[in-house]
Amino acid sequence: MRKFGLIGYPLSHSLSKKYFTNKFEKEGIKDAEYELYPLESIKDLPNLIASNPDLVGLNVTIPYKEQVISLLDALDPKAKVIGAVNTIKIEEGKLTGYNTDYYGFKDSLVKFIGAKPMPKNALILGTGGASKAVKAVLEDLAIEYRFVSRKPNKGQLSYEEVNSSPNYLSTTSLIINTTPLGMSPNEDSLAELPYDQLTKDHFLYDLVYKPRKTAFMQKGIAAKCWIKNGLEMLHGQAEAAWEIWDK
Repeated sequence: MRKFGLIGYPLSHSLSKKYFTNKFEKEGIKDAEYELYPLESIKDLPNLIASNPDLVGLNVTIPYKEQVISLLDALDPKAKVIGAVNTIKIEEGKLTGYNTDYYGFKDSLVKFIGAKPMPKNALILGTGGASKAVKAVLEDLAIEYRFVSRKPNKGQLSYEEVNSSPNYLSTTSLIINTTPLGMSPNEDSLAELPYDQLTKDHFLYDLVYKPRKTAFMQKGIAAKCWIKNGLEMLHGQAEAAWEIWDK
């Protein structure tokens, strides 16, 4: 039996096991199973692999998409450029890291915008591992972007700056939440932004997919924005991961 799974902490919000279990049943894949492996520390990964010799593939979620890189034997070129890993292939004890978030987000974003003109600029909320795949997609689509962070580095914006200026939201049509704010069970949490500046021309994309309509998205609904959650991205990155594992 081939074992696959998800590492991260916590994992109570995850739909990955349900997705892959349904996929295996629907497609008649009888030699595979998918489990959740909550790790309180990324340092526990070698023990997990040693105690599960049938483990051949892992997904990686918050907060380990960057931390896991130091424990890998090899990196796919795209993952190396992005600087974050959400998929690991295990072959003969060798761990190779990939980033399928990139493909899941890119396909989903293009569908989200549809026939409308691609936004010229964006705000990326958060600077964690998921934000790096989003950044790479925006660069490849020639969309200018700024990061917004609670602890901004040089060139990044603070939430205070965005809130104190009428310009950032009014001149930015795409806003992408890459933080866990709003994720179940903390469904009332959301980034502090001047939501009263939103218009029907704004696109709000939330990488969170549980609940289906986050507090961030509800603000968009109130302002008649275009909104989307991360469920389609989740499915897209999962299928891209399966293509890597099942080669």
